[in-house]
Amino acid sequence: MSYKKTFTFPASPTTERGSSTKLSSHKEKVVYTSGKTVIVRNLKNPGLTTTYGGHIQNATVARISPSGYYCASADAVGNVRIWDVVGEEQILKGEYRALSGKINDLAWDGESKRIIAVGDGRDKFGHAFMADTGSSTGEIIGHSKSINAVAIRHQRPFKAVTAGDDSGIVFHAGVPFKYDKTIKTHSKFVQDVKFSPSGDHFVSVGSDYKVFLYDGKTGETVAEITDSPHKGSIFAASWSADSRSVVTSAADCTVKLWDAETRKAVTTWTVGSGVDYHQIGNTWNDDINIVSLSLTGDLSVFDPRVGDKPTQVYSAPQKAVNSIIATKDQSTFIAGTADGRVYSYSVADGRSSVLGGQGHPAFLTGIAAASSDVAYSIGYDDHVREIDTKSDSYLPAAVKTASQPKSIAAAADGTVFVSEVDVVEAFRSNQKVAELKPKYTPSAVAASGSTVAVGAENNKTYLYNWTGSDFTEIGTLEANTAPISVLDFSPDGTMIAVGDTRGKIILYNVQERKSITSHWGAHTSRVNSLSWTANSQNVASGSLDTNVYVWSVPKPIRRVAIKEASGPGGVNAVQWLNGGKDGQLVSSGADAVVRVWEVTFPAST
Repeated sequence: MSYKKTFTFPASPTTERGSSTKLSSHKEKVVYTSGKTVIVRNLKNPGLTTTYGGHIQNATVARISPSGYYCASADAVGNVRIWDVVGEEQILKGEYRALSGKINDLAWDGESKRIIAVGDGRDKFGHAFMADTGSSTGEIIGHSKSINAVAIRHQRPFKAVTAGDDSGIVFHAGVPFKYDKTIKTHSKFVQDVKFSPSGDHFVSVGSDYKVFLYDGKTGETVAEITDSPHKGSIFAASWSADSRSVVTSAADCTVKLWDAETRKAVTTWTVGSGVDYHQIGNTWNDDINIVSLSLTGDLSVFDPRVGDKPTQVYSAPQKAVNSIIATKDQSTFIAGTADGRVYSYSVADGRSSVLGGQGHPAFLTGIAAASSDVAYSIGYDDHVREIDTKSDSYLPAAVKTASQPKSIAAAADGTVFVSEVDVVEAFRSNQKVAELKPKYTPSAVAASGSTVAVGAENNKTYLYNWTGSDFTEIGTLEANTAPISVLDFSPDGTMIAVGDTRGKIILYNVQERKSITSHWGAHTSRVNSLSWTANSQNVASGSLDTNVYVWSVPKPIRRVAIKEASGPGGVNAVQWLNGGKDGQLVSSGADAVVRVWEVTFPAST
């Protein structure tokens, strides 16, 4: 068996209400951070999207150098990592401690040699250094509070400008960079500053709803743009490639395009209404498209040449993906996330979209398919909710559980089983039909035909016959040596794979209640997910150790190891598409990035 990665569905940027989220572009690529992951998203060719998972702490901003060879990315504790974006190795060029606190923004100079990182720190709010050695290239001073944004003029003589929570803008001469003047045009937080590509001007925007233009060489204020102003805090600004236009994104849910020469508003796009549609970041991509970021993480793409609506809206999870199930269409699947949302994915067109209807308001624990058209989900709101996978929407029906649900399974007769803190409940037609109150603590549940398996914290798995209204215990599986974390019956119902918190997977014969193999022990931490191929010959597993394995039933020692299949936090979900007939396996986890793998099976299996 062998494998290769065929596609990556990126996560959405991490956002925070009232704060600017930094996006950047390089040609057709949009660059941003999501949790600990850096996303380099190719809008023209989604198949070329890449991710970088080298940060131990949450990443905060990332920018590709003007040369296009390197990316500088920063994190919440003040580290800057510079790594190669050409090729798959992503070789680390250097790592430097720029600040003692969160880095909010960074900028390259026009020669791809120098970097300025700004943010929050105990001794300073900004640091200028060489990308290859980390040696200082001047002082970033003049602010009394955290710095929110920085920009460097790409033409000589180099200039740098910073903007902060002290309502000030500081203009620096260089190189080496040194304080030149403080500009006091804004009356509240200054959220963003950007030099035009020509270097002739720079723009600033802030929480006072104002936009100002300045001379790029001297820092003198040129004008305030007052035509058709925003009615909310302005969080981001970007220039067109010809330096003639500026785009701004604001909390009034609008994106505005301005003519920098006439200082008039050319176009206003209204994205929506309400807090979810606050526009908190933007970038001008590939000289044509404007990309603006909503608080929900949605990326709206605007073409100034056409229409008053986005040409594309990219929607994806911002939080960990906890569960994945395949849908009727062999190239589609749905995934539930840690913020309670469920997303529909299509491998055919490389798109994802959030399901409509009322879902879970908080953490989603799991999803189970009851049929090819219906699925059920559970979450920390203590409800079981029904999903129509044909229309990609939640149905109004929901039923309350007795306590917080841990695991969910669905039987062929339409019964949904939910394991909870101290009980296993059975629901049908949105009504509770039975409950099991065992002496052990349930941890996982699975169902096949009339057989229900319940994993327990005491390392055992209990088998029950489901009569349609009651549970009758029929056996116990005892080969595992750690609390059970996940269960999955083979499609033919003859076997069950049982994963535990130590990373061991035991394969049992259901009828004989005996272990078939105990060789599936390559994981080094909790097994979070299992998925069988339709022919009951192979099992995929995902673990907290970030790895995915594909196991062979006929030859238990044979396996495919997909190392570091997810970023830090591990793999939470694996799922075969079309029963594994085409070898397509999807996985995701704490980094919210969904990856599609193509696994090749030997003819004998």
